[in-house]
Amino acid sequence: MTTIHNPWSFQERPLTQHVDHFAPPASIDGPPVHEHVWTDPVTGARGFFVVDSIVGGLTTGGTRMRAGCTLSEVADLAHRMTLKTAAFGLPVGGAKAGIDMDPHHPAALEVLERFFMAMLPWLEEHWVTAEDLGVSQTDLDGVFQRLGLHHSYHAAIERSEHPDKTLKRIRNAMAMRSSLGPPVADLIGGHGVAQACLAAANSFGWTLSHTTVAIQGIGTMGGSTARFLHAAGVAVVAIGDAAGTLYDPQGLNIPELLALRDSYGEIDRSRVPAGIEHLPCASVLTVAADILVPAAFSYAISAQAVPSITALAVVEAANSATTPEAEELLAVRGIPVIPDFVANAGAAAWTWWLLAGLVGSDPEESFQKMRSHMETKVAFMLAQWRESAILPRRSAWNFAAINQRAVADTQLSVP
Repeated sequence: MTTIHNPWSFQERPLTQHVDHFAPPASIDGPPVHEHVWTDPVTGARGFFVVDSIVGGLTTGGTRMRAGCTLSEVADLAHRMTLKTAAFGLPVGGAKAGIDMDPHHPAALEVLERFFMAMLPWLEEHWVTAEDLGVSQTDLDGVFQRLGLHHSYHAAIERSEHPDKTLKRIRNAMAMRSSLGPPVADLIGGHGVAQACLAAANSFGWTLSHTTVAIQGIGTMGGSTARFLHAAGVAVVAIGDAAGTLYDPQGLNIPELLALRDSYGEIDRSRVPAGIEHLPCASVLTVAADILVPAAFSYAISAQAVPSITALAVVEAANSATTPEAEELLAVRGIPVIPDFVANAGAAAWTWWLLAGLVGSDPEESFQKMRSHMETKVAFMLAQWRESAILPRRSAWNFAAINQRAVADTQLSVP
């Protein structure tokens, strides 16, 4: 019998038996609506487009480009987009696209344009896409303008009575900057992860000034997560990049370290202040910290890594950061995992709040709305974990399924 450790009473108790903790409800786990495998007629590169779900005639998901991209990878990410939009009650389905090519290839932009040309019927009426691994929003917008669509949000913007005014509103909001400096669009995903961490700490009854966090990955998501946690008074004691782990049990000076990142997103070790320990890459997963945030890549936490993890909670900032086997073993040890499709869905949620006119040009309005959503969702998941021994992922699947049914017949209104 599988048991979990109850961190509130420090006693083991049975994991709820009548619930299948690792099988999502059938309503959010069906087959994809559409799959398209495309071959570039010039280079032979392959592209993949998967529509996992459609709500109100719309679906959303980024476009990535990397050597080795596969149909199964894109299909998994499309399904995760369905979970993200459902978890936040957004009236849009989930999709994803990927091209199997090195984004630094000299023909990469030409291939991207030909791929979108082949997907044009979807882009004109149904599919809203955005930047992803290997594809910048600037490149996307340039390609879309050449295709006569003006923006990668074309399918949603065209629902407005005044598309030109809506496009201007969206562009202005995308460019607005926060008090931390970077545009809100670059920070909102990490802000959501940070709020999930803060909500977890509050649920555990921890004092924020005595809460510690370790973050694997300091790119857009991990870096902004670290910024907001540092600003909230939480000690980020470890950050990891491709060059290794930087550790200080008293807390790192996050703004100072992020300013040392080079063009590859790595911190210049020659400029790191004295007193900070330089550890191997894998150490970020095992250093002493209350919360572990894997923000670098999928399957970072494997079953083999679990015995060495000292954190009391995991908040997934990367997609599929924890394997199912590892998540079950963590549960046995009493360590809950806040799932990716809640914790890292901030950017997707914010985009659709913006399109629907639910947030405007005030950064604090966007941050407050994200804070409210994360606090509510994380508090609910951890209450279920504490009171009924139900894994947070199971709880999140359940409310995602309820939300999806609620918006099933909704048509997005774009002001």
